[in-house]
Amino acid sequence: MKVKFLGHASFLITSSSGTKIITDPYERTDRLVYDEINETADIVTVSHDHHDHGNTGAVKGSPAVVKGNANEKNIRFRGISTRHDDAGGSQRGRNTVFCFEVDGVKLCHLGDLGHLLAPEQVREIGAVDVLFIPVGGNYTIDAAAATKVREQLKPRVTIPMHFRNEKCFFPIAGVDDFIKGKANVIRAGSSEAEFSPSALPAGPQVMVLKHAK
Repeated sequence: MKVKFLGHASFLITSSSGTKIITDPYERTDRLVYDEINETADIVTVSHDHHDHGNTGAVKGSPAVVKGNANEKNIRFRGISTRHDDAGGSQRGRNTVFCFEVDGVKLCHLGDLGHLLAPEQVREIGAVDVLFIPVGGNYTIDAAAATKVREQLKPRVTIPMHFRNEKCFFPIAGVDDFIKGKANVIRAGSSEAEFSPSALPAGPQVMVLKHAK
């Protein structure tokens, strides 16, 4: 299974059989200047309908759009209801966490999670091999809260997303606040990584991918 970081909270996940999944496709704006998404996919997951996560029209190939529990291309998607803020959703609404398995690797994309997880949500998410987690704060959990969520879920690999960089000018923090002081941090130097059950790290790892767009 291959993972390609397109930018912001959007990843292209490609199975060994060629099934392609894109998470949370963004819309290019004056504050989010990643290149336009120019990828084809079979499935698109949308954690919520904000412009920087729900631009499904940018994805080529007439993909199935998944916003909750679904079965597509022999992949079961579990959507766990959460909130976009720590005030019960009163500020920014709902957010869906997606859990699904590709080639035996358990993936969890947290979308714009805005709070620590409740014990029942941790149980519902279950085991995680690769975790895509927002770390920038303000609109989502910040570095400190993301560290706690990582401790709650105990993934093998954590891939940070939704942080400020030269293509994202949102009033959020960069990735350094999250990775500071953590062991086994890998700056991939590439937008792509490959995962399989037999090649997952023995201990927890943080992998920072470069954006492709």
